[in-house]
Amino acid sequence: MKAQVLAKPKAFYDKFERKGGTNLETTHYCPGCGHGNIHKILAEAIVDFGIQDRTVLVSPVGCSVFAYYYFDIGNVQAAHGRAPAVATGLKRSNKDSIVISYQGDGDLAAIGGAEILNAANRGENITVIFINNAIYGMTGGQMAPTTMVGQKTKTSPFGRSSENEGHPIRMCEIISTLEAPVYVERTALVDFKSINRTKKVLRKALQNQIDNKGFSFVEILAPCPTGWKMSSVDSQKWIEEKMIPYFPVKVFKDISDDIEPRSIKKKTLTDKEILDVLGLAPSGKADTVDKDFLGKFSEQKMKIAGFGGQGVLTAGVMLAAMAMEENLEVSWLPSYGPEMRGGTANCSVHLSNKRIGSPLTTNPNVLIAMNGPSLDAFEDTVEKDGLIITNSSIVDRKVKRDDVKAIEIPLTEMASKMGMTAVANMICIGAYLELTKVIDTATAKDTIKQHLKKKEFVDINLKAIDEGVKYIRENYS
Repeated sequence: MKAQVLAKPKAFYDKFERKGGTNLETTHYCPGCGHGNIHKILAEAIVDFGIQDRTVLVSPVGCSVFAYYYFDIGNVQAAHGRAPAVATGLKRSNKDSIVISYQGDGDLAAIGGAEILNAANRGENITVIFINNAIYGMTGGQMAPTTMVGQKTKTSPFGRSSENEGHPIRMCEIISTLEAPVYVERTALVDFKSINRTKKVLRKALQNQIDNKGFSFVEILAPCPTGWKMSSVDSQKWIEEKMIPYFPVKVFKDISDDIEPRSIKKKTLTDKEILDVLGLAPSGKADTVDKDFLGKFSEQKMKIAGFGGQGVLTAGVMLAAMAMEENLEVSWLPSYGPEMRGGTANCSVHLSNKRIGSPLTTNPNVLIAMNGPSLDAFEDTVEKDGLIITNSSIVDRKVKRDDVKAIEIPLTEMASKMGMTAVANMICIGAYLELTKVIDTATAKDTIKQHLKKKEFVDINLKAIDEGVKYIRENYS
């Protein structure tokens, strides 16, 4: 006689050691919470489909943020509401993966509203599981986009008012109006029958992805006894009596059998084609590799900062392009205020002969401060023995540190004498290159000719490079 063995699905860890503490056999969810049932249903389906080794669960902020405690599959944490965007990247970069975006109502329907609509509209071949428990459960029971009219929460203590807070958002109804989604259904967890229905719904949504059919969206009305302040039995009744009349349980769209599997061909580009597309096609020098130059190159971690309109970001872009001509690894990361021109702006530029781990420069070995606030903000962050170049036309103080090399150049004044204050940035680049010798000025000029968009300003920018070089030779040689 065959014995029936009750055990956790193999897609669960035997013990939830990532959870920590003394009780490694149970989850962190409250008694009666719907996540437990859904996790079990999902884990069983993953095992039955034989996709455990290629499944990735994306879990953003919410009660299920610790899903990686329990599922023995791939897991990626996402910022609040951003799970569909992360899932899109994962699926597109590895088309054979099975990607599941597992989201709560506050995460998906509030801060993530734009993310889910655009992922659905693109028809991404992912499976989205939307847990609707009508409340922000993790953060104390605040009103969610799906909170029912009249329902009391921490932020709607007198009950949600349609006049003041609007009506609960019906996500299945919204998603199903889009052209691209293949399968949209709402189900619930109120009894054995509805739980079995949820099993079938989740399996269909996963099968669609396995078959490359496209975007599937499953909404599950789930109990939250703690957030609702009621017993588990009463919470199931509340779903039946309050939620289902407003959020009907049904299939909203299913064209799974009517469409052919999607076939998205990944276009492979050569390095040259990529540079062409980005408008960064090299002028020719990058075709030859100077191994001696690369081997001796001294890593440059730069912060270039000033007011918007001083060409701070352009200076960084040009430096990165110049370095690319020399076959260096480069990164450029801008940061600027909402005002843009006239507001603060800075960029991180990293030039290296090795792969760059992060584009963010927190401790630069080179600081170019085009104004006083930039020197105030970043002087202390510069590495010992680093280089600080200041625009003495505007910066009205000396560099305070004595463990760095300080260079003062009247950049704005020099650019004004040339008839164009906007070229102060290129004067500074010329000076920097003369000081450090990291890139040949001939390469710098070739890069400007190649990449400067406004061709009528090429000549004055080339002259600005020469002015920067000349100033250093006359004052700091």
